Amino acid sequence: MNRINLSAILLILLVFCGSIKTVSAQSNLQSISSVNVDDLSDQQVIQLMQQAQNAGLSDAEIIQQAQAKGMPADQAQKLQTRIKQLRNKSGISASSAADTNSVGRRLNYTPANTDTSNTANNLFDNLNPKVFGADIFKNKNSSFEPNLKLATPLNYIVGPNDELDVNVYGNSLINWKLTVSPDGNINIPGIGVLNVSGKTIEQATAQIKSKLAANNYAVGHGTNVNVTLGNIRSIQVIIIGQVIKPGTYTLPSLATVFNALYVAGGPNYNGSLRQIEVIRNNRIIKHLDVYDFLVKGDQKDNITLQDQDIVRVPTYRTRVELAGQVKIPALFEVLPGETLQNILNYAGGFTDSAYTARIKVSQINDQQRKITDVLEADYNDYIPLRGDKFTVGTIINRYENRVTITGAVFKPGEYELQKGLTLYQLIANAAGLKEDAFTERGTITRLKPDNTTEIISFNLKDVENKVTDIPLQREDVVSISSIFDLRDKYTVTINGEVRKPGKFAFGDNMKVEDLILKAGGFAEGASTKRIEVARRVSDSNPESKNSTVAQVFSVDVDDQITPGTANFVLQPFDIVSVYSLPGYEKQKVVKVEGEVLYPGSYTIKNKNEKISDLVKRAGGLTVFADVEGGSLKRNNIAILGLDKSKTDSTALALEQTTKSNRLKQAYKDSTSNDDQQQRNDFVGIDLKNILKSPGSKIDLLLEDGDELRIPKEQQIVRVNGQVLYPSAVVYDNSKSFNDFVSNAGGYAPRALKSGAYVVYPNGTVKGTRKFLFFNIHPGVKPGSQIYVPLKPAPVGNSLQTILGLTTGLASIGAIILGILSLNR
Repeated sequence: MNRINLSAILLILLVFCGSIKTVSAQSNLQSISSVNVDDLSDQQVIQLMQQAQNAGLSDAEIIQQAQAKGMPADQAQKLQTRIKQLRNKSGISASSAADTNSVGRRLNYTPANTDTSNTANNLFDNLNPKVFGADIFKNKNSSFEPNLKLATPLNYIVGPNDELDVNVYGNSLINWKLTVSPDGNINIPGIGVLNVSGKTIEQATAQIKSKLAANNYAVGHGTNVNVTLGNIRSIQVIIIGQVIKPGTYTLPSLATVFNALYVAGGPNYNGSLRQIEVIRNNRIIKHLDVYDFLVKGDQKDNITLQDQDIVRVPTYRTRVELAGQVKIPALFEVLPGETLQNILNYAGGFTDSAYTARIKVSQINDQQRKITDVLEADYNDYIPLRGDKFTVGTIINRYENRVTITGAVFKPGEYELQKGLTLYQLIANAAGLKEDAFTERGTITRLKPDNTTEIISFNLKDVENKVTDIPLQREDVVSISSIFDLRDKYTVTINGEVRKPGKFAFGDNMKVEDLILKAGGFAEGASTKRIEVARRVSDSNPESKNSTVAQVFSVDVDDQITPGTANFVLQPFDIVSVYSLPGYEKQKVVKVEGEVLYPGSYTIKNKNEKISDLVKRAGGLTVFADVEGGSLKRNNIAILGLDKSKTDSTALALEQTTKSNRLKQAYKDSTSNDDQQQRNDFVGIDLKNILKSPGSKIDLLLEDGDELRIPKEQQIVRVNGQVLYPSAVVYDNSKSFNDFVSNAGGYAPRALKSGAYVVYPNGTVKGTRKFLFFNIHPGVKPGSQIYVPLKPAPVGNSLQTILGLTTGLASIGAIILGILSLNR
């Protein structure tokens, strides 16, 4: 009868557990109806954005899900505004997950890895405060699995399917492995059946010894008996109530309550962690408080379970929130009789910056909330109420006894405002004034009672001599200037033929020779007999057109920079210029490439050396030379007459970048060929006529860095830009400009035919001319390049343009008619 009743009870419990499991799953979905968006940190909102991005949700879908989980409309609107502000702050859209990751990086926040499959369900988990202790049963590293290799506990209850190892040693040597039958019996060979079910291992050992002694085993007289537990049986435990996965679980017989809670996923959001019940034989035998283990490591109530035990997790009764400057902000469950101080202890106490004198508590009062302050003296007496939210603030970021000294003292910084502290004593505390202190005037910035500031001036000499002294107040800031702070930084400049030209710090009694040494000495070819020093003037006549704006001195210096040779003393901001020797010239190198007998680099011999001279020095042209295709490449800086070797590298880079951008803008609609951009460096020459008339006007003087290129006979024409198939076309003198374009597929739909041009091999360029309605294209030579640019985009809609012109004409007509009517 008992077995039938037990089976019926188990069946009912299993059905009940199934229904509870569904209810529990629903209760585990946390509502966010109480979330205040203003209390959320940027990190929490960014993590929400990251999880939504991983789940493929848009910002609008985030708000929809928030409202579906109970968030009020006004809070949902605030959440939408916060998300938008964070996106605007980082300057990105919600187009990809990478975007949201970049938001986190810019705000120094790295989001945790998220399981995409669960993201949508757990989207708002981080908005609710954490339940203290709830994660202990979800941590994979804390499974609470029983240790099955420990010695058998003396209070272990023997049951069916346990295996008892009976070891008899001494005068008799026997080793039996006896399995407990479903009836709770073991069968000792040669002795008989013994019931051990429900007895502790210690009681079972005593019974076995007694049975052996009764059967002529001299137990205690040279024979000993040792009984241990062999294979451990399994038990079934029923876990019900507010747990993640309620049900019936098979566990080792050494399992405790913590083991059972772990396999069931632990208490859910509404489950109690402090009043967990262990039910055995229809009565509660133990209440388990998880806080004892979390706070004190106490497991006194974590008892070993028995077969058919029931672990029930009820709903919590009272739960309060502790937020702000505590070490573990969370939701805490409160038992009857506990005070606010107990909650603070569970939270690990205050942080270092916490304001501990009072705690603000938001209480539920009938149909609304109210704010109350709990003073520090009442922490041990205040009984937390249902729904209380305690907020611990931070201390005020100000000092009650601080003064600050800055500037020309040896130890500037913050100091304690001691009783009766004066300005003289503070300067002494700061190790005194530096030698460069400006002693005529110092200031004290003082905070007035209304938080405005005032400036108090003093004379440092009078303070040092104790003629005057000023008592200091809280938050006074004493500023003592350095003489160097009150003037421009003194420098001198040296330019020209020195090894390291530039600006240098000025020193009293600095001479020209000293500055030349700082600049690394004279460069090769420097003239020591004509050095100019330019000096600022402070008395220039503003009413005179020829007034002096700088004084210029001429100085001679010895080649070895011997002291005293010039003895010219510099002043701040002087500019020293060192010139090169008259007639001193650095070698200038030009290059000739292509079809000459001796191509290579040549050094210019004479200032009037020309192109024809260079060809002659290179041995003349070969029989394969295309004289009409000869070109001269000359750097723009050389064209401007600048010395490349002395040009500042930054200015050079800027010039080249500007030139490149200008060329890209000019040719971006026609081609992106780099060779075309380099065409700006080519000088169009007529080499054929140069060689016919050496020394003529078209025979250019050579410059440093010039490159003369004489190609082989050209046989192709390149067509680029807005053509259907840019390509190289074989030259045929019978073909016209349009024929070559046709060989490249013809004009593209947006080609600007009137802007087409030809770049000839020698670097000259010819464009298309307009005659009436006809385009007259330039002739094409072998080796030429044809470029067809892109037609510019229309400024506006043609209809709009027509309407605009019509309106303008009508307005002008109306004005003219008005003027005529007035004249009448």
